[in-house]
Amino acid sequence: MLRAALFDMDGVIVDNRDAHLQAFSVFAARHGLPDFDTRSLLPYFGSTNAVIMGHLFGRDDLPAGEVERLSQEKERIYRELYDPVMRPAEGLVALLGALRGQGVKVAVGSSAPRVNVDFVLERCGIEACFDAVASGSEIRRSKPDPEVYLLAARKLGVRPQECVVFEDAFVGMEAARRAGTKVVAVASTFPRAMIEQRGDYDLLIDRFCEVSPAALAALW
Repeated sequence: MLRAALFDMDGVIVDNRDAHLQAFSVFAARHGLPDFDTRSLLPYFGSTNAVIMGHLFGRDDLPAGEVERLSQEKERIYRELYDPVMRPAEGLVALLGALRGQGVKVAVGSSAPRVNVDFVLERCGIEACFDAVASGSEIRRSKPDPEVYLLAARKLGVRPQECVVFEDAFVGMEAARRAGTKVVAVASTFPRAMIEQRGDYDLLIDRFCEVSPAALAALW
C-alpha cells in the first residue's frame, strides 16, 4: 500500500547534474588535482561528499574536519553556479500536489548536505510541499546503504514497505531496494538505455508528468 513518496534531490527534484560536474571541475582546478575527468564522478553520484572527496584525493583516510571543509568549498561553488538557472524538474510540482491531495506523505531523502537541500527547496519555492527531509548531514553511511531512506520513512511515521522512492542514480536505486521500498527510476542523470540495462527499479520514467498517484499505487 502506498503511504509515502521519498524523493532523492540531485537529479530528481532538480536536474542539476551538469552544475555539480562544473562545480567539481572548478574545485579540482583550485586544488591542482591532476588528470581530473568529470566522467569519473558519475559512478559516485548519489554518494555523500565524504565518499566523493575520498575518490578525488585518492585516499579514504581524510580527517572528518578536512572532508567537511573541502565539501563546504565545493558546495559553495555549486550554489553560486546553479542559483541563477535553478528550477524544479518538469512535472514535479504537479505530482507533489497530486500525492498530497491523495493523502500520501512526501519527503526528501538525499545524500546532499542539509544546506544544499534547503537551498534547492527554498529557491524552487517548494519547501512547503514536503513533510520531512532526511539529508546527508544526518547519516553515517552513504548510499547504497539504505540509511537515508530508512530515516526518511521513520520521520514520516511509515514503514519502508509502504514507500516509493524516486531515484536517478544506481547507488540510490540500490539503497531504496535495500530499504524495502518500491523504486521509480528517473532517466535524468543517466541515459534511459543504461538504466534499463543496469538499474533495479519497478518503474522507469523520463519526466514526472508520466506518472500519477494511481500508477504508483499499482506498483503494490
